[in-house]
Amino acid sequence: MAQVLPFRAYRFNPEVAPFERVLTQPYDKISPARQAEYYAMHPHNLIAVEKGLSFEDDTPENNVYTRATNKIAEWLGDHVLVEDPVPAFYAYSQEFTVPGTALKRTRTGFIGAGQLEDYSAGIVFRHERTLSGPKADRLELLRHSRLQTGQLFMLYCDPQKRADAIIAAAETSGAPITELADEYRVIHRLWPITEPQHIAGIQQAMADLKLVIADGHHRYETALNYRNERRAEAGAAANPQADYERSMMTFVNTRSEGLTILATHRVVSRVHDFSWPAVRRYLEPWFATEVFPFSDAAQQAKAGYQLLERLAASSAQRSIGAYPAAEGPRAFYLFLLRPGADLGQLLPNVPRPQRELDVVLLHDGILEPALGITLEAAAKEMNLSYEREASAAIAAVDSGRAQVSFLMNPVDVEKVVEIATANEVLPQKSTDFYPKLLSGITMYRLDP
Repeated sequence: MAQVLPFRAYRFNPEVAPFERVLTQPYDKISPARQAEYYAMHPHNLIAVEKGLSFEDDTPENNVYTRATNKIAEWLGDHVLVEDPVPAFYAYSQEFTVPGTALKRTRTGFIGAGQLEDYSAGIVFRHERTLSGPKADRLELLRHSRLQTGQLFMLYCDPQKRADAIIAAAETSGAPITELADEYRVIHRLWPITEPQHIAGIQQAMADLKLVIADGHHRYETALNYRNERRAEAGAAANPQADYERSMMTFVNTRSEGLTILATHRVVSRVHDFSWPAVRRYLEPWFATEVFPFSDAAQQAKAGYQLLERLAASSAQRSIGAYPAAEGPRAFYLFLLRPGADLGQLLPNVPRPQRELDVVLLHDGILEPALGITLEAAAKEMNLSYEREASAAIAAVDSGRAQVSFLMNPVDVEKVVEIATANEVLPQKSTDFYPKLLSGITMYRLDP
């Protein structure tokens, strides 16, 4: 079902553009401060294309998109970007330490050109809704540049690990053609897979599989919109084998040992008439409560550590941690779903598979009924912000910036796939796949 093809990637020429100084994180992970750092890092840094600077005096003839297009033409002319000699799949490994731990992992996958499919075809599935703003920006950039620099992160499930065996062989075949450590100390390595039998083996392994977008929903839908524009322009002469019918994707098996999803903690603020005792009273019929009190900084650190340990240990029971602002004795709280609790009554408007997710339990069972934070308000981040590190979520309360933080266990990847392939979506920022795929490690150029 999933069609994947090798392609001739454009890559930076390391003789004039050292990989560690020109590649970037995905555009939506680049803060203004990081953007400035990338610009200062090297004259050929991808930031000029991936997320260039806009100026007040920009015009239709000179703007962030036209400057990106001109930069690509300059780099091609100066051999800063060079095209690989033959079509290939690319084995891609990322060696990393899981944030907040000493645990080391390696995630592996392969990069290829994946056929773009409408969601209705039942081949590619999403697990998040998208916003119009980012898609408009990425579409305008693609219209001008005709170059895909960022990776779409796609999941597939193959217990036999057929493609993984080919990837492993590529990794032992010789030195990688790209190797660098990024700013998060993630080591990225790339090997080309060009042998016809290995290319055929990967295509055969993927042919009967479904794909779930892990990261890159906006870019996927941008690629679909661009494909549809090009089809309309071509009319009857539209070519089903055109470059715009595909998009650059990194494919990772859900059975990969290094596949990691981090928790995303919720930070609540600006809730009118917030009352922690009232929240606890509302939750009492559904949740048993464990309390971790403290009275000073040393005890706070110990209590917080105990909470997080207990949160992880009780994940199968369905648990959510909480840290409210001072309203009496200070404490962390652990809410454990009571045995036999009727989730159909607590979450009457939630489809059955989604009821098994803690993040849905929090949003639909706590945030909205107990605090009045609707999904629409959450999407606009009116009362809700997000933190990867539990320490940052706790600090938001201690600083007075937040009224309460909810501490979460990470979502299970099999649940993500189950819900996505049932054509359902998760709440915003339910998943944080780590690490991110580097932009520019391979690039896919579309026909002009």
